[in-house]
Amino acid sequence: MKSILKPCLIVLSLSFFCINIHSQTQEKNKMITKEKFGVTPSGETIYLYTLVNSSSTKVRITNYGAIVQSLFVADRNKKFADIVLGFDSLEQYIKPNPYFGAIVGRYCNRLNKAKFTLDGITYQLSPNEGQNQLHGGFEGFNKRIWKAEEIKSKLGPALKLTYHSADLEEGYPGNLKVSVIYTLTNENELRIDYKAVTDKPTILNLTNHSYFNLSGSFENKILNETLWIDADKFTPANNESIPTGKLEEVANTPLDFRKPFIIGDRIDNDYVQLNYAKGYDQNWVLNNYNGSVHKAASVYDSASGRFMEIFTDQPGIQFYTGNFLDGTLKGKNGIPCGQRTALCLETQHFPDSPNHENFPSTVLRPGDVYTQTTIYRFSTK
Repeated sequence: MKSILKPCLIVLSLSFFCINIHSQTQEKNKMITKEKFGVTPSGETIYLYTLVNSSSTKVRITNYGAIVQSLFVADRNKKFADIVLGFDSLEQYIKPNPYFGAIVGRYCNRLNKAKFTLDGITYQLSPNEGQNQLHGGFEGFNKRIWKAEEIKSKLGPALKLTYHSADLEEGYPGNLKVSVIYTLTNENELRIDYKAVTDKPTILNLTNHSYFNLSGSFENKILNETLWIDADKFTPANNESIPTGKLEEVANTPLDFRKPFIIGDRIDNDYVQLNYAKGYDQNWVLNNYNGSVHKAASVYDSASGRFMEIFTDQPGIQFYTGNFLDGTLKGKNGIPCGQRTALCLETQHFPDSPNHENFPSTVLRPGDVYTQTTIYRFSTK
């Protein structure tokens, strides 16, 4: 009997081991799922990719515009809610919208009179905001179809998106190959790694344009959230949001967030920069910029307990309080996108840098590699 039972037990153990390994493999494969999101007017199928980490945090990304469509994060009671503005359908993203969740470029933010001079050549870009260019033109990276590829990462589920931007697309010189890797780390971070190369001298400034509301409800305003920005200075702008070229101290202004401050307490101040933008929409000059990733800002929602920290290797960050959202657009679940119901913290080089010699350079040349890393880390307290 023993000689029969022993092999049987070995076989059963191996069977359970194989089942367990198969179950674990299936679980790993479930960390990224893919579904059809819609079809463009030109007939191209667009997909929605869902990444889930070991904490059950979940992000959905579409290859249209490399857009973060939703991001589900737990509150202090471990209740998950979507904390980024977006739409339920591809059709809504194709229509004009405020860049919800998109990768914007080639040059995020604004360029004065939609032009710049490089190596003695002046390039006229497409002016899509009056005489200026905003976020890459009429059909910037937010309107392009990216190639998506699931990749392996020890940090957590990762999705790589690539796009080839043709020479003189929206007026920019050089054939540009750009990639963005979204990783939902098991440390509860949404990590964004950028990389690009060009075959002609060009300029490049990329960011993600997600709109956050840490309360988990877009019926709430973000005015009670607490913000910290590690910046002693900012780049003042004119009434068209074009930088003057100066760097000014935040001290004794409503732009001083060197200590955590409730966003709504000073937003309606009579300060000229706030009047121009109808609230916060300025570029802060981050302290200790040296090209390495470091903590730059944080947001805390005391009601939900959600805490978001932003790490970046960029010299600037644009803080925007959704001043021009007016409820006309209906977001996910039909909820109106109202004024100040979300905020952006866009890591970047400074607006209009190519037209200001004293700003950090955004020039990319053949043989050089553009890289950037930004991390949004989530926790509760």
